Amino acid sequence: MTKIDLSDTTILLTGASDGIGKGLASYLLEMGAKVAVHYNSNKDSAESLVAEYQNMAKAFQADLSQEKDVFSLFERVEAHFGKIDTIILNAGVFLSHSSQSDTKDWLAVWKKTMSINLDAVGLLTKLGLDHFQKMGEGRFVYIGSRATFRGETEEYLAYAASKGGLTSLARSVARSFGKQNIKSFIVSPGFTRTQMAEQFIETHGEERVLNEIALNELTTPQDLAPLIGLMCSGGMDHATGATIDVNAGSHIR
Repeated sequence: MTKIDLSDTTILLTGASDGIGKGLASYLLEMGAKVAVHYNSNKDSAESLVAEYQNMAKAFQADLSQEKDVFSLFERVEAHFGKIDTIILNAGVFLSHSSQSDTKDWLAVWKKTMSINLDAVGLLTKLGLDHFQKMGEGRFVYIGSRATFRGETEEYLAYAASKGGLTSLARSVARSFGKQNIKSFIVSPGFTRTQMAEQFIETHGEERVLNEIALNELTTPQDLAPLIGLMCSGGMDHATGATIDVNAGSHIR
């Protein structure tokens, strides 16, 4: 395991109870960071992290599709920890809405996707900027997607559009607030082995997924964690605004 010293660092991590987020949370805590573990519905998983790492972690429930929950999440994390050093915007949904479906149903999925993947990210960015300006520094890490650059299939137009907006937001934050000692990074994964991925594999077969990538095995959350830990540590500050692809060579640009 790559070791990065994150002691005296406090991180707000959205979507920390499952998938990529849980893998990141475990790594960051192992490296000595204090982590605000955000979850929506998987309380048991979030609380298991808190129990394992005692005073280093605290779980916070919030439905990011609800504006009031987003405000409340940030306020509670700020009140508990005092200073937040890094915000990792990882939470997101990957919802299918085929263009063959009823237009009203299609639009409902579009709106839900945007509310979580982009609107909540925008609001947490504004709240984070206010906090970082007050503290004199801070870092954002945005979890984007290969879909921003490669595009997605027609069932996932909203997902691809939301991640494109997230990426542009992150780059704009980097350009606009660097002089105020605020940095912003994008990590752009491809297909990653998570519970959601396992469901896809069960349906379509692992060979289909492996045929898309250049390596012999799928990316895991543990493959992303050291890179994100380095961003949180300040070791990549001069890469602010950069997008780092971690997609097993499935889309090279």
